[in-house]
Amino acid sequence: MSSENTVQEQIKYLKSLKAIRERAKKVYEKAEANALNHFKVDFSKLEVVVSKVIFLIKRDYKQISDIPPHGRWRHFEVGGKDRVQTLIEEWKIGCDTLEITRRLLDLFVVSVLLDAGAGNAWTYKEPETGNTYSRSEGLALASLYMFKSGAFSSSSSQPYQVDAHKLLNISVEDVRLAFQVDENNPLEGLEGRANLLSRLGHALESHPEFFKSNDNSPLRPGNLLDYLLLNSTINETDTTVKIDTLWTIVIYGFSEVWPPTRTSLNGVSLGDVWPCEVLRLPSSSPDSTDHLVAFHKLSQWLTYSLVEPMKRISGITFEGIEQMTGLPEYRNGGLFVDTGVLTLKEPDFERGISYYKQNKLSSTVQSDVEIVPMFEVNDPLIIEWRAVTVVLLDVVADKIRDALGLSKVQFSLAQMLEAGTWKACHDILAKQDAGREIAATLRPITRGPPIAVKSDGTVF
Repeated sequence: MSSENTVQEQIKYLKSLKAIRERAKKVYEKAEANALNHFKVDFSKLEVVVSKVIFLIKRDYKQISDIPPHGRWRHFEVGGKDRVQTLIEEWKIGCDTLEITRRLLDLFVVSVLLDAGAGNAWTYKEPETGNTYSRSEGLALASLYMFKSGAFSSSSSQPYQVDAHKLLNISVEDVRLAFQVDENNPLEGLEGRANLLSRLGHALESHPEFFKSNDNSPLRPGNLLDYLLLNSTINETDTTVKIDTLWTIVIYGFSEVWPPTRTSLNGVSLGDVWPCEVLRLPSSSPDSTDHLVAFHKLSQWLTYSLVEPMKRISGITFEGIEQMTGLPEYRNGGLFVDTGVLTLKEPDFERGISYYKQNKLSSTVQSDVEIVPMFEVNDPLIIEWRAVTVVLLDVVADKIRDALGLSKVQFSLAQMLEAGTWKACHDILAKQDAGREIAATLRPITRGPPIAVKSDGTVF
């Protein structure tokens, strides 16, 4: 095999679902040997996590089958109001099932891509209710109302679409106004979010094979439904799509979305893939990729979110979804820090506190907040934290299944995320996920994570 072919195979592998869990396991092996560079590990504390999540499951659900999958849909239901279903009912007049699904896919794509960490200071006041929400729920509602206003559509007669032409012309000011950002309501990564929408427009134009419709209407994310249906298995009772087919669209069709400053190989951007120093060997060649770990967090979050409307509205079954992993972000990862499974080593803790003070206490955030260690998204500590989190979520899910006598089919990883470790709940003040409940107890002012990540608007 030529070196060029070898590089192409490495790129293909690092963009695959398979690579996420496999590479994370290599870092986890270091954790099992207590040989991480930045964290001490106490696996006995995992029982605290398991007990907490089981408590939440039993508290919030009558039976396991009631637990919905993890996805963006939940965020639109914050406050006990099913805003998506309201839209669906409106669209049923004059819309067939496929077009309703396309519209939901349009909405979910932009909403998920705008779901990077908002920071502890930003909130969104919902126009229709006057209620105020923060973090992922606030971001979801801001994107929903932006969508409903027609801000993503170039057609005045069809506001409920997202198309390439309009995305390419969205400005930072458009996002600022839609997300109610001002000097008293700062949103982390504002410019990054606007740039991300523009890059989404470029991605749609670059991949008409996924996003072009049969009737020459605008290039839309929702048109991926038509591609999937053409590449599905259809029988008398079911339409089945392999999760790898959807993943191909997400990881390659949206590849232009990722900033060019991310990790690349042979000039090809790899997306959410990073060097992990604990895996780097002194004997490694300069062109080795053995130390790279793949997360594709936002891509997986998007995939989880796109599956649900296609399943619920168009009746599509997805095969192989168990290949996906838990999401390595600050809520899931923070749960393991707050429960003592992972503890920052002292030099890193001090380094993070110093960086937090430089970036927060000297800027727009007042001093009456909880101070936590803070790091850049590409800091080796953050990469190590995220990698271990991926496998810890698998371990917790298995322990919960064992405790409740369930199989992977009966209790999926997506259900565990939703029911406990990350859960996007209907009322964030009444029903918290494990990560949020513990964070709220330990940090009642911000309710933020135990480790802060300086957001660029594109990762978390």
